[in-house]
Amino acid sequence: MVKRWAFFAVACALITAVTGCGGGGVGDEQTLKVGASQVPHSEILNHVKPRLEKEGVKLEVKVLQDYVTPNKAVQEGQLDANFFQHIPWMKTTNKERGWDLASVGKVHIEPIGAYSSKVKKKSQLKDGATVAMPNDPTNGERALLLLDKEGLIKLDEKDGVKTLKNIKSNPKNLKFKALEAATLPRVLDQVDLAVINTNYALQAKLNPKKDALFLEGADSPYANVLAVKKGNENKPAIKKLIKVLQSDDTKKFIEEKYKGSVQPAF
Repeated sequence: MVKRWAFFAVACALITAVTGCGGGGVGDEQTLKVGASQVPHSEILNHVKPRLEKEGVKLEVKVLQDYVTPNKAVQEGQLDANFFQHIPWMKTTNKERGWDLASVGKVHIEPIGAYSSKVKKKSQLKDGATVAMPNDPTNGERALLLLDKEGLIKLDEKDGVKTLKNIKSNPKNLKFKALEAATLPRVLDQVDLAVINTNYALQAKLNPKKDALFLEGADSPYANVLAVKKGNENKPAIKKLIKVLQSDDTKKFIEEKYKGSVQPAF
C-alpha cells in the first residue's frame, strides 16, 4: 500500500507540473476565472470566450458590481484576473491597501460623462444646482477635471489628486454629492447633473454619445486594463487572454456594438 501511495504521489507531482493534478480550480492555467463589471467588460469577455476555448483555455466570467471586490479577489487568489478598472484606480488601491496588482494590457476606454434629466445643455444649469459625482478618489478627480474643462468650475494647480477642496472658483455655486459610482444612474432624477462612468451609464440604458451633455475626449488616459496579481502577467493562459482581447476581431466588436461610447485602446 505504501508503495502504491508513493507511486501516486510521484505521478501526481509530475502531472501537476504540466497540467495541474486537481484540475479546474483557481491557478489552473487552462481555466481562468475573471471578475468583471457587467457592461461592457463581461460582454467583451464573453465575446472572446469561444476563441479562447480554441486556444485550450476555459474562461469563467464572474460579474461583480463594485470597484473593491474584483481587486481583493485577485489579490487573495480567488480570481485569476479582473477586467473593470483603469491604471490610476489600480495604482490608488495598491497604495491604499498594500496590494500588488499589475496591468497585463489595455483593452478599451470608457469616457466619463455628465448626464441630466432636467436640463439639455450645461448653460441651463441654475445657480446652486446639485451635481452628483463618484466618491472614489480616481473617478472623483476625473469628474472634477471634466467639469473644469467644461468651464463649470476652476481647479487650483496644486500637485496631487484633485478633490472638492481643490475647487478655487465655482461661479454657479454648484453643490456636490459624492456617491458610490454604481448608484449614480439611480439618482439622476434627484439631482441637476450626474457625472457617470460609462459602464454604469450603459447598464442603465443611457447612450453616452446621445444622452451625455458632455464627455471626456477620445484621448482620455483612463484606459481599462486586464489586471492580475504581480508575477502572473506571463502565465500562458493570461497571455492568450490578452492576445484575443487585443485582436482585430475584438476591436471590430467594440466599435460596432458600442458606437463610440466605448473605444478600443490598443
